[in-house]
Amino acid sequence: MAKYEKTVYGDFDEILDRLDSAIMGGSASASYEDGSDYVQGAFRCAVRVYERYSWTGGNRVSLSMTLAGSQGEYFLSAITSGGSQGVFLKLNTFGEDAFLSTISGVVQSL
Repeated sequence: MAKYEKTVYGDFDEILDRLDSAIMGGSASASYEDGSDYVQGAFRCAVRVYERYSWTGGNRVSLSMTLAGSQGEYFLSAITSGGSQGVFLKLNTFGEDAFLSTISGVVQSL
């Protein structure tokens, strides 16, 4: 499992769209699995779950992403899972790290 968390600033919908585009455009095997949106006054929260095939791990990797906050300041949490080949130990987590890295460039440009 790999995790990336950061406070980001800007328009909620634009941030979410840019992250989604980076994830879906980062791999031919990427797929949007499901999501959920919540609004309470000015507070907004979006949860997204993606999957893609990891060539290095020979399996599928998932990425769960949450964007939450209000008034131009949002907390982003992205967590990957499923790329390990070990039965009792996590071996070969390259697929998880690579999947997570697809959003770091977007976050740096916000």
